[in-house]
Amino acid sequence: MQRATGTAPASSEPPDWIVPVLLQEPLGEGPQASVRCLTCERRCVVAPGKTGWCRTRQNCGGHLYTLIYGIASSLSANPIEKKPLYHFYPGSVALTVGSWSCNFACPWCQNWEISKASPFGGEFFSPDRFVAETVRWRCQGTSVSFNEPTLLLEWSLEVFRLARAAGLYNTFVTNGYMTEQALELLAESGLDGMNVDVKGDVQAVREYCQADVEVVWRNLRRARGLGIWVEVTTLVVPGVNDNPAVLRSIGERILRELGPDTPWHLTRYYPAYRFTAPPTPVRTLEQAREQVLSLGLRYVYIGNVPGHPGENTYCPACGATVVHRYGLQLLENLLQDGRCPFCNTVIPGVGWGWAR
Repeated sequence: MQRATGTAPASSEPPDWIVPVLLQEPLGEGPQASVRCLTCERRCVVAPGKTGWCRTRQNCGGHLYTLIYGIASSLSANPIEKKPLYHFYPGSVALTVGSWSCNFACPWCQNWEISKASPFGGEFFSPDRFVAETVRWRCQGTSVSFNEPTLLLEWSLEVFRLARAAGLYNTFVTNGYMTEQALELLAESGLDGMNVDVKGDVQAVREYCQADVEVVWRNLRRARGLGIWVEVTTLVVPGVNDNPAVLRSIGERILRELGPDTPWHLTRYYPAYRFTAPPTPVRTLEQAREQVLSLGLRYVYIGNVPGHPGENTYCPACGATVVHRYGLQLLENLLQDGRCPFCNTVIPGVGWGWAR
């Protein structure tokens, strides 16, 4: 078992978790050259000896290295509903790994213990070992989650290739801020499904996340075009993105740009990190759900409220409950070959009948 210390290579033989960054652009020659990172849309220009915005990529001698390749801060076998992915292999289990840091600045981060931590330590998992563990734990797929998975790009590409060859699915839970080149590489390597967090409108994402939400929308559209199953999540935070007009505008964009069958998860915020506002009122989530369903979105869910009827999947044609859930648990999947058993309407998704 190897454990990382979170330090840059100090010799000609760096440890296994320090590897060259795949997407980088040298801005000069020699060890004093700066390098542009092309992993995410921050496109940091990193001076010698420094790290980029996310602190996981360091310029050593005019070349960028990732400091967290295969480093696990968290590892657990989770139901796919936890991602959340509701229309993707329901009731299956994904071996889920997280590493360290993030490329967003959300002050309400629900996983701040790992997204804001430094330095980086943890257990090293080679891609071979991780896929072998996925099989040994009898999971049906892999998931890179907890912190921003784009920062594990190099490792994820290797894992996804191996996992697909082993008959496993691959998923990402992401803020969607990777470059188009990174997204295309993920799709080519075997990324099957992703949940993308749309955190608010242009103003909120710029103010609180220090990012451009238009990049997220671009990547949502591109992911759909690449054949990746996409679901959207919005953590509804009081005073940030809970205005009905803001939520309506997000719903309208999902409908217009991704289509009416795209699942949207409206999840309840709880105080965390630097935000102390009380939890989101459930009625706020219910009103938002009712509003966007009336626009024509067909699958809008309420999350972080265990037992709420908004966790279930309803047939948009006859209104019957076709998938029953409680919290993270799938209780009953009544679909037959992806169709409503009462009126034969197709419910879009991937792997509805995998367990049968």
